[in-house]
Amino acid sequence: MSYALDIVEGQPEGHAVRSCLLGMRLAETLGLGAQQRSDLFYALLLKDLGCASNAAKICYLFGADDQTVKKDFKTTDWPKLTETAKYILRNVAPGGTLLEKAKCFTSLALGGPKVARELVKIRCERGALIARSLNLNEDAVQAIRNLDEHWDGMGHPDGLRKNQIPLLARILSIAQTIEVYFTRDGLDAALAIAKERAGTWFDPSLVKALLSFRMDSAFWSTLQSDVPRRFLDVYEPEDRVVNADDDVLDKICAAFGQVIDAKSPWTACHSQGVSDIAVGIVSEQGLSPIEIRRTKRAGLLHDIGKLGVSNKILDKPGKLDAVELDLLKLHPAQTLRILERVGCFADFAEIAASHHERLDGKGYFRGLDADQLCPSSRALVVADMYEALAARRPYRKDLSDGEVHDILRRNLGDGICPRAYDALLAFLSRTNYTTSSIAA
Repeated sequence: MSYALDIVEGQPEGHAVRSCLLGMRLAETLGLGAQQRSDLFYALLLKDLGCASNAAKICYLFGADDQTVKKDFKTTDWPKLTETAKYILRNVAPGGTLLEKAKCFTSLALGGPKVARELVKIRCERGALIARSLNLNEDAVQAIRNLDEHWDGMGHPDGLRKNQIPLLARILSIAQTIEVYFTRDGLDAALAIAKERAGTWFDPSLVKALLSFRMDSAFWSTLQSDVPRRFLDVYEPEDRVVNADDDVLDKICAAFGQVIDAKSPWTACHSQGVSDIAVGIVSEQGLSPIEIRRTKRAGLLHDIGKLGVSNKILDKPGKLDAVELDLLKLHPAQTLRILERVGCFADFAEIAASHHERLDGKGYFRGLDADQLCPSSRALVVADMYEALAARRPYRKDLSDGEVHDILRRNLGDGICPRAYDALLAFLSRTNYTTSSIAA
């Protein structure tokens, strides 16, 4: 699931996995104990859990695609005004007029490090909150919260210095930064950055440990593998491995549902709402407990592909143009691609990716028709459409309950399944469910 976090951070696929390999190699060199290594393992893979929460603000401040802006956020030396200015100039208001660029640049330049601190704080606090919901140990939670602190006290969000920064957070900091430089510029450039920033960004002892395995070509080749995650198993302490039962998998789905919904202020509770409604529909239809659980998970993760969609599209206050619409329509394909990676999620990946299909075959992204849509897929289509219509959106006026159902009824037969819609009505009547109830 860390691959989904790479997407929203604007990083190449496998960034978190490669950071994990680097961080765990450092832990091995340092001789950390089994519990510390276990906490570090999960903190490294999930370090960007809060990354979606500042996407909308970044998009607004820079007037630009949030993923493009984020791409070199991890490498910009924010306390240096010249570096800050260069970063802003590279990213501000692409395609805008000179006046628009000047306004954005002036606003951001005046904010400088304060803006960076606020953006990092939003991300780190949200990431720690989600990590805690997954029952990660507190050392892992704090590592995620403090991963952008710097040894000299010039990092964020709290300006911690030296040993005030938890050791695991210090490892996260150097691992993620060196991974970005290694993947972009190669080993020599990455190690040069480590030496240059020893004592400022990084704990000097960690830089020394990093340099100690400079000649381990077998290790560095793992970071260049097409499938780096196949090398992860050797680093997770065997006596700390946790087998994910159904309850744990449900927590993972719920946690990533929070990541997804944090991407846009307009979808703050969308994934949970769709999941609840879809479960209500299939329960009314008498589906098996196993199928109900699959539907629940599919509802929570159906929009995970939207993590790869710019907030300039997601939050646009007007109608999307043809190019923007085509980009948006790619998200179910990305959902399928992400969920298929996870063996225990593959059984509902197809359901999750079918939430914009139609019975007449005119939906997207695969153009499936009635014969190819199972009851759970049909339920998810109705649930997604109902929740989206009933909730507030930036591109239209709020709809009354009557208007919502008028639209749904107009799509019966050709678009949505009549039986699933009848089950929706029964669920709503029986529970008095409203889209505001999930927010409460």
